Amino acid sequence: MASTSVSRTVPASPEEVWNLIGGFQSLPDWLPYIPESVSEQGGRARRLTNADGEVIVEQLTAYDLQERSYSYAILKAPFPVTGYLSTLRVHALPGRPEAAEVQWSGRFVPEGVRDEEAEALFAGIYRDGLDALVTAVQAR
Repeated sequence: MASTSVSRTVPASPEEVWNLIGGFQSLPDWLPYIPESVSEQGGRARRLTNADGEVIVEQLTAYDLQERSYSYAILKAPFPVTGYLSTLRVHALPGRPEAAEVQWSGRFVPEGVRDEEAEALFAGIYRDGLDALVTAVQAR
């Protein structure tokens, strides 16, 4: 099993950041390469369409409002992995109420590619996503 994790300091309080990203259907609000999210299974799943028109289906596996985190599994995607499980988490930074750390991590089993290739793919997705989050927060 392979894994990767990316963290980024975001210039907004943990509550502000969570209000933007904490909804399972909220990716289009801050992630430009996911312009569409359709709720399925009463909100426990989402059907995403990326900018290239590819479909990704994800299922919520855990949600913790107090800890400001949620985890999800990919059920269908154009990625060379299986068994994908990811967590998006917002942390408070001691002594910095105007900033938060956002961590996006995942573990998965690469299929047809080396572990390092799959890890680099998701590290890039997470890094680009967190960069987009900072841009979205600064535009508010």
